[in-house]
Amino acid sequence: MTESAFVRPYRPEDREALDDICVRTAHNGGDSRPVYADPTILPVNFAAPYVHLEPELAFVLDDGRGQAVGYVLGTADTPRFVREFRAAWLPLVADRYPEPADPATTPDAAMIALLHDPERMLVPEVAAYPAHLHIDLLPDWQGQGHGRALMRTFLRALHERGTKAVHLCMVTANTGARAFYDRLGFHEIDVPDPGPVTYLGRSTGDWADA
Repeated sequence: MTESAFVRPYRPEDREALDDICVRTAHNGGDSRPVYADPTILPVNFAAPYVHLEPELAFVLDDGRGQAVGYVLGTADTPRFVREFRAAWLPLVADRYPEPADPATTPDAAMIALLHDPERMLVPEVAAYPAHLHIDLLPDWQGQGHGRALMRTFLRALHERGTKAVHLCMVTANTGARAFYDRLGFHEIDVPDPGPVTYLGRSTGDWADA
């Protein structure tokens, strides 16, 4: 099934597939649909803005028949991305997901609150790792080396742009993801009181060793 799969640049026609992959993997690595009343808020936060603002750093795993079954995407410059998120992305989606007036009491409201607070990505302790990324694969395509291939492609693209280091933010409870990142050479970044998440980082110069 996976012998003909390959990594390629994102294309606009992949957008629906990326949204679906995000929804099906966004809850601690599992399907978010049982958890959220409207799980489309997840790709609006974690996938769509990247392919809208920085499509040149989006790559997909193609199943060999043109269908995206995994992706890696991100930004080379987190502070710039945050500014563009607020100025160019949020106005496109804010009408559909208006900012909550009260503290979040549901998973949906919590994610909508995140949408309206892109500055949350500006964590001083990760400033030396200016890029950041998101990577997801559908379950049937995990554990076969495809995630490593996606990550190498992304790290190489960052390195070729002169970006020296990258970070990611993951839910600490997702121990399978942590093991994957550890194997790829990521290390933990000490961030005081990070809540339910862990920050990891690595250099891009040794991308071939990922």
